[in-house]
Amino acid sequence: MGRLPLGNATLPGDKNLNASAFVVGPRDGASAALQDLARAVGFASVERYAGLARAEKQVRQTPIVFFLCAEVADIATLKPMADAIRFSPSLDLRFSPLIYFSRSLSVEATKQCIGMGFDDVIALPYKGGDLSERIFRQVGTTQTYYETATYFGPDRRNRVGAPRSPDSDHGGGEFRRIEIVRNPNSGIDVLRDDFQVVV
Repeated sequence: MGRLPLGNATLPGDKNLNASAFVVGPRDGASAALQDLARAVGFASVERYAGLARAEKQVRQTPIVFFLCAEVADIATLKPMADAIRFSPSLDLRFSPLIYFSRSLSVEATKQCIGMGFDDVIALPYKGGDLSERIFRQVGTTQTYYETATYFGPDRRNRVGAPRSPDSDHGGGEFRRIEIVRNPNSGIDVLRDDFQVVV
């Protein structure tokens, strides 16, 4: 499988990948470093997040839009932004990759990000190989999302804390299980959308 940096490189099968990044966070060194990182890995465009309206315009130009969040003192301050994305009426924005980067990552911060529907949480400096491959694994592969009365985001049931039984499905009740692929040419392709009830 080929590497997945954006811009000049390609996805497996030689498909050009066209994606943009919005950097979220205060105007400080962490945000500036994240903007530099986004440019280095090859996003088609990189800009600061200034609300969902600009992202809605951008997704019409580049089918995939990433939201890269710089470290903040209080993770809860990211919730309004995460909710705006995750509950957007636009499927291309609703299923956008949402990634948090931190140099002082804690288990509690990770749990909060998972609760807000983040796709990934990355500790810096990254020691797991090629960081661009870690970022761009969000594209071109099947992703499973769950929607319940209190959660919308990727399937993260066994990432932090005690494992749940396979039949728990986010605590029971009604839920939707949605399988998607982020397609570099067309945006979000919904492969499966199941509504289920667990009693």
